[in-house]
Amino acid sequence: MTKKKSLKAELKAVFDSKMAKLSVDHGQCVMTIDRQDVVAVMTSLKTQKNLAFDQLIDVCGVDYLHYGLSQWETESASSDGFSRAVDMNFTEAKQSDEPMPERFAVVYHLLSTEHNRRLRVKVYLTEPTLSVASVASIYKSANWFERETYDMYGILFEGHPDLRRILTDYGFIGYPFRKDFPLSGHVEMRYDATAKKVIYEPVDIQPRIGVPKVIRETSS
Repeated sequence: MTKKKSLKAELKAVFDSKMAKLSVDHGQCVMTIDRQDVVAVMTSLKTQKNLAFDQLIDVCGVDYLHYGLSQWETESASSDGFSRAVDMNFTEAKQSDEPMPERFAVVYHLLSTEHNRRLRVKVYLTEPTLSVASVASIYKSANWFERETYDMYGILFEGHPDLRRILTDYGFIGYPFRKDFPLSGHVEMRYDATAKKVIYEPVDIQPRIGVPKVIRETSS
């Protein structure tokens, strides 16, 4: 039995009633759980001897807004340019057969140094309940990871000891990694020599959509 099959069997034996999904994605086991089970599952993953995921490598957020929609073809371009970039009201799109029911997700990347195995744990969240319990009391490394996820996506971590922004400036408006956040942002800052202080002003750049490069296969 391979390491991945062995891990899947062990995870099913321990968390069968708490798993929404268990799969292997890009050569790594991925376990999806409900938001209310995060603390119990992460504690067991760390403390159970046969699992022993003693290191939390990363915590990150995902925004699935417009997931599955394809609004341009990259293999060809019309003489009029890309429709989405030319027409800001362009709405034609191809819809995926399996649209995402939840917009956001929190992803935990775990490592077992004892068994040399990795695991990805995913928790899906909807906007009305955009919060999940903090695991900083289980893994100390989660402290700054959760602050970064909060700062970039606006996801709250209940019970976090110090949930403040960590990458953006004080008074920053919005969450930069959300798909609907404008490329130019909301607020810009400059130093006013007359007032002798930093001034924050609304961004006066008109939002635009970047035109992607067209990748064409070269003929041999």
